Amino acid sequence: MTGFPGSPQLVKGGIVLLDPQTSLVQQVIPLQYNPESLTRSFQVQGADGSDGARSSALRLKGPAIETLKLDAEIDATDLLETADQEAVELGIHRELATLEALLYPSTRSLNANNEQARFGTLEIVPMESVLTLFVWSQERILPVRITELSITEEAFSPKLNPLRAKVSLGMRVLSVDDLGFEHKGGSLFMTYLSRKEQLRDRNTRAQLNTLGIGGIG
Repeated sequence: MTGFPGSPQLVKGGIVLLDPQTSLVQQVIPLQYNPESLTRSFQVQGADGSDGARSSALRLKGPAIETLKLDAEIDATDLLETADQEAVELGIHRELATLEALLYPSTRSLNANNEQARFGTLEIVPMESVLTLFVWSQERILPVRITELSITEEAFSPKLNPLRAKVSLGMRVLSVDDLGFEHKGGSLFMTYLSRKEQLRDRNTRAQLNTLGIGGIG
């Protein structure tokens, strides 16, 4: 919120972690500063035409594979100005560790699998992580998998704790093809896709004459 009366509240983008079984919110990770750009890429899931039908060219076998990339900044300056004791002691280690932990199974899961292996379990089920959501306004609440994380630390305290860093974050949107329709993440994806269709249906201003033609024939 700015210091001016009546100024709109600044909404931050960020990441929300949900328990995949109970859908309870485990952690909210807001971006300290909203990035200036968000890159979104789409890979179409078209039919391969192996059935020999000419109509395959117009068929889609699933939702497009959507990937996201953003660059964000993390800075301890504001925290240091408010005398945040942990920031004084640790710099931005907490914030960086929160992002980095998204890429690892928990120590609890690793130890549990190690115990199973020690007792001769033949097949150990891969560890399920928390459900990660990327939230970019009310219109975009997306289940994602973190695919890339790059951190450039740029300033350090006398104890070599990082004070400022640039973070590049890559994500792949998880669709019902990945999670299924019954999964909480699959339900959120369908809500996202439904909202996209609603916005598309409201975009009716242009007519054929805008393109200089009177009809298609």
